[in-house]
Amino acid sequence: MFPEVLGQQRAVEAIKLAISVQQPGYNLFVLGEQGSGRHSVVRRLLDAKAASESAPSDWCYVNNFAEPNKPRLLKIPAGRGGLLARDMEQFVAELSRAIPMAFDSDEYQARIAAINGVYKEKEETALQELGKSAAAEGIALVRTPRGFVFAPLKADEEAMSPEEFDKLPDERKERIGKLIETYGERLSQLMLQLPRWRREAQAQIKDASRDTLGIAAGHLIDELKERYHDLAEVLAFLDEVMRDVVEVGEQLREQPKNDDGLATLVMTGSISQARYRVNSIVANSEASVAPVVFEDNPIHPNLVGRIDQIAQLGTLVTNFTLIKPGALHRANGGYLVLDALKVLSQPYAWEGLKRALRSSQVRIESVGQAYGLVGTVPLEPEPVPLTVKVVLIGERRIYYLLKAVDPDFADLFKIAADFESDLVRDAKNTSLYAEFVATLAHDAGLRPFNREAVCRLVEHSARLCSDAQRLSANRRQMADLLQEANHYAAGVSHAVVQREDVDAALEAQVRRVDRFRSRLHDEILRDNLLISVIGERIGQVNGLSVIALDDFQFAQPVRITATARIGEGGVIDIEREADLGGAIHSKGVMILASFLGARYARAVPLSLSASVVFEQSYGPVEGDSASLAELCALMSDLADLPIRQSLAVTGSVNQFGDVQAVGAVNEKIEGFFDICCARGLTGGQGVLIPSANVKHLMLRQDVLNACAEGKFHVYAVHNVDETIELLTGVPAGEVGADGMVPEGTVNFLVAAELTELSAIRQAFTAPARRQARNRGKGGHPLADGKA
Repeated sequence: MFPEVLGQQRAVEAIKLAISVQQPGYNLFVLGEQGSGRHSVVRRLLDAKAASESAPSDWCYVNNFAEPNKPRLLKIPAGRGGLLARDMEQFVAELSRAIPMAFDSDEYQARIAAINGVYKEKEETALQELGKSAAAEGIALVRTPRGFVFAPLKADEEAMSPEEFDKLPDERKERIGKLIETYGERLSQLMLQLPRWRREAQAQIKDASRDTLGIAAGHLIDELKERYHDLAEVLAFLDEVMRDVVEVGEQLREQPKNDDGLATLVMTGSISQARYRVNSIVANSEASVAPVVFEDNPIHPNLVGRIDQIAQLGTLVTNFTLIKPGALHRANGGYLVLDALKVLSQPYAWEGLKRALRSSQVRIESVGQAYGLVGTVPLEPEPVPLTVKVVLIGERRIYYLLKAVDPDFADLFKIAADFESDLVRDAKNTSLYAEFVATLAHDAGLRPFNREAVCRLVEHSARLCSDAQRLSANRRQMADLLQEANHYAAGVSHAVVQREDVDAALEAQVRRVDRFRSRLHDEILRDNLLISVIGERIGQVNGLSVIALDDFQFAQPVRITATARIGEGGVIDIEREADLGGAIHSKGVMILASFLGARYARAVPLSLSASVVFEQSYGPVEGDSASLAELCALMSDLADLPIRQSLAVTGSVNQFGDVQAVGAVNEKIEGFFDICCARGLTGGQGVLIPSANVKHLMLRQDVLNACAEGKFHVYAVHNVDETIELLTGVPAGEVGADGMVPEGTVNFLVAAELTELSAIRQAFTAPARRQARNRGKGGHPLADGKA
């Protein structure tokens, strides 16, 4: 198993299943986060599978002599398609020389001369016989520029002039007129016979041309047939070529000398020797294994192919030699890898891909043809049978979105390979991760990393997961860090990358993106954003908020305050009222209100109106990680106990007061530490986190050092009671066997305050109830009908 698949056994099994099942619909969708090594793993597995498979057949388009707008498709064994195309190019070149030579040969010229001689002799003989017969009757057949005419003869056998004819007796003139009319009819019949004789001669000439062309091209075709004797489709094509050469050979002879074969080979009927070429759209002459194609620009023409056009006399024309293959053609018989987002973002590409997979054939047509938007007669190549395994690589949201909205997706992509974002950090995986790092460094040509440097990389990998018990599977982030650490090692002439080089690279990464964080910290240190890290105050606590900027996230302290007064038992979320609080944050506020009622108001009404707010918050607030801090601020106000401002709190709370895990705990601790450190560490500062988050701690070294020296503290709490004790320094107070809590504890003070608020509220409402009863006894002014 190669290092890139570290922690991806489930995904590898799915990929192997998909590429092994040779059934329709078992295409593959690889989902996972960017940088998880999906492409490299897929490439390695596909290359390994393709190496065990033979190269697929070649595909060629040839001219359809019967229907030129519907080119025919030839399937040829791998490597022989390109050879056939070259052989037909050679055939065309030799044919262009053979045809003129054949027509210029003495044998052909003699045969044509003989045919023309026979025709001319036959024509002359018929005219001579007609002339002799007329002369015997005293009538001459005279050839004029306008044709043949008959004229009477004199005694010296010369034609009479009109004046001489007028002097003849009327009886003779009448007899001569009848003879001229009779011979004129015979001449007309002869003139009708001459075109038939000419057509017969032309037919004989054409037969002679066919015989000559058959001899000229026959030996060329025979050589090709001998070379491809085992391919029936090729032999049939060669027979068609031979018949076409014989039929249109004379027109081929008449084509211009500078004809390149493309401009005249159009669907309008012009003749070119290019009509005999072979367009080898897929040639596997250099391939010995199945193809693995990665298409980086999956637009519709790049997927299903296209038909180019050329300009001729101001008109765009095309022919079968202008058919260009797409990625589906090149991957036919193998594997095609596509980026899902790119396919979906290109017009008509996704529909074109699905159409090809559903029909198991690739139909090369423009978008206009596919949707009936073309009014001219299009070129309609024969579809190519398709046997391909398509692999889509995309994010999880794209996969589940397609599953939800595209009914064809589940039928066409039956297998999903989900790449893990992280893996368990145990001894075995840590060792494998070290090998993974070494492989990345070796493949990139970097310096070797020593033991301490690799340990630092492992620590950073766990930090990327925000979990001390997990390791990140993000290949891209680790590869980038290796490159940058290698750069810093080169800058100080280290032959081996050391821990300090890795630390320098990490510090540089943070420095490049922490402008906004530094600005916020500066605002806090200048007291533009009010944050206290010393002293005490009632109803005020330091919360911690997280800001995410792409791959960089950080935390800053935020002041949370709470106030309480007599009311009807509600807790007002000011963020929500101002349309700045999200649904989850509002849910957290509702939960803490429920906790107050359940713990302190079982026997009396909860008669308070409280409000909580993030001070100096001018943007959206979301998440429940501040609900613990909000609850403690409210309890502080009710118990009239000040909270230590040297502490910050993060964590969510449930209805039973249990503290629950939250995210970004490392960033939150470090965010408060940075402010405390800038203002001076006193030894009493620290952060309260949920106990469930202890396993997620992967803190910076300077924070660890401060904690080890007792200058800063991280407290793990399980429930609200532990939290409020640390914040106030007053015991929370546990419920005794009698159901009571000790006097002076936080819970006692809160319960006492709520009981007092309830009594005050009841006192205010009692007179109002008595007055309402009195008004009921006396009746309303409208009760007895008086105005």
